[in-house]
Amino acid sequence: MYAGWKVVVGLFVVMALSSGLGFYNHAVLIQALAQTGNFSVTSASSAVSLFFIVSGLTGLVVAPILERVDARWIICTGAMISALGLALLSSVSTLLELYVVYSLFGVGFCASGLLPATTLIARWFVVYRARALSIASTGLSVGGMLITPLSAEWVATMDIGPATQLMAVVYALGIIPLTIWLVRSRPEDSNEAPDGLTQAESHDSPTTVDGTPFAVAVRDPFYRFLNVAYVFIMLGQVGGIAHQVGIISERLSQDHVVGMLSILPIASVVGRLAGGFMLEQLPILSFTLTMIVLQALSLFLVAVSESPLTLGLSLALFGLSVGNLLMLQPLIVADRFGLLDYSRLFSWANLFSVIGVAGGPGVLGAIYGAVGNFAVPYFFASAMGVVAAVLFLGCLRSANYSVTPPG
Repeated sequence: MYAGWKVVVGLFVVMALSSGLGFYNHAVLIQALAQTGNFSVTSASSAVSLFFIVSGLTGLVVAPILERVDARWIICTGAMISALGLALLSSVSTLLELYVVYSLFGVGFCASGLLPATTLIARWFVVYRARALSIASTGLSVGGMLITPLSAEWVATMDIGPATQLMAVVYALGIIPLTIWLVRSRPEDSNEAPDGLTQAESHDSPTTVDGTPFAVAVRDPFYRFLNVAYVFIMLGQVGGIAHQVGIISERLSQDHVVGMLSILPIASVVGRLAGGFMLEQLPILSFTLTMIVLQALSLFLVAVSESPLTLGLSLALFGLSVGNLLMLQPLIVADRFGLLDYSRLFSWANLFSVIGVAGGPGVLGAIYGAVGNFAVPYFFASAMGVVAAVLFLGCLRSANYSVTPPG
């Protein structure tokens, strides 16, 4: 068995735990912190925005380290820092302390999450990169479906102190041993070539040193259009995800809420896995534009849907786009610019995405507060998809244009 697939298994678990106890867990933690009486939902939510901003900025530091240091130690260090942040969460009593602990959590989340995982997938796979990333990144959705509900159960049955300490133990012990056992930084570490090709076959494939230098890539209009487009993609996407409970509750009875909430993550998993295989045959840029348009359309349909059937179908379409768009960003960066400075390029691309991730829930929440219904926020999220599609057309127009080094 090609060692790269063992790396995929390890990264699947890493991303399941980091998303289940990190990204998707914030809704649980916000309510738990509010119930302590020390924080309002608004103040706890502001700490979540800080978490994402710190995570994005940390990527700029982690990226060059990934080129020099065994990725296992970066992931393991990140897991320990995240675990420390979770363990300390129950002891905070002031907003400043909450910000410090959430910043610590954000640093660890970055080092044990998407940046090192996508960097490793890009190194280990070329021909089967989309397939490998679709499988590994499915861990993100699985974490939200399986691990976050466990976290919610722990908070409901224990005090916040024991619950967050248990989360910390699961985060560290779930990631660190498996990472040391299965994950390797590069194919050469296991005397293999990307995709499991023989050394002779690998001469015809890009190597880990092929690609565009960072200083050249950042001057490429393609890279700039891509990054700005993803600000609007993630603003609409994460805002739409964050407020789905609100719009479901507004349109349907409480009996429908739990079932409706499972539609988006399931569709996300199906869409991501299907997309990973389809991209071996389809042009990646055209596929990405299709997914952006699908996100805009599905959010519009969510805004106008009134019945369980139409709302469920709209959320399923939204899930298909969500599953693919997060996966497509690192694939596009690797496909366009190669692996020479991939981690640095993706860290900056991810920082732009974080702007949308951090702003989406708050912007849609503010619109809801102003108008008193969820239709208008979802129309706004749909419009962000239209803006993203227009910007992404700039990528298509500049796809055949390359920036050459000066001199």
